[in-house]
Amino acid sequence: MSDDLSTYEMTGTRISPKRMEIDTGDAEFVVGKDVNPVEYFLGAILGCLNSTGTMVARDMEIDIEEMTVEITGGVDYSRYRGEESDARPGLQELDVTITVDADADVATLEEWLVAVKERCPVTDNVENETPLELGIEAV
Repeated sequence: MSDDLSTYEMTGTRISPKRMEIDTGDAEFVVGKDVNPVEYFLGAILGCLNSTGTMVARDMEIDIEEMTVEITGGVDYSRYRGEESDARPGLQELDVTITVDADADVATLEEWLVAVKERCPVTDNVENETPLELGIEAV
C-alpha cells in the first residue's frame, strides 16, 4: 500500500426513508433531495473523468476547449424491492462517451483516453473489486 494514501471519512444522517444528509467534514450535501443515490454515483464517475481528464491533458500538454461526458447504465430494482431475481441489485453495465474539443489529433486523444482510464480513481472502483466491510452499532 502506498504511503500517499488519502483517507476519506464521511458521515450520513438519515433525514427520511429516501434522504440522507452527508457530512464530509468540509461540506454537506443531501442524497435523495435532488438526485437519488445511483445518480450521485454516476455523477461521481462523470466528475472524476472530468478532473482526471483535465490532469492527464495537462501532463500531455493538450489544451481542452470543451468536454462533455455522457453515461448510461441500467439497474434492475427487483432485488432492491425484495423480489426474487437472478439479477444483481446494482448497475448491470455502464456505457461512457467522452466528447472532447482539444488541440490534439485522434491518435493523441486515444492515448489520452487510455491514460484517463488508467488514472481515474472512481472508474477504477467500478472496474475492480474494492473490499467492503459493513458493521453495525446498536443504540
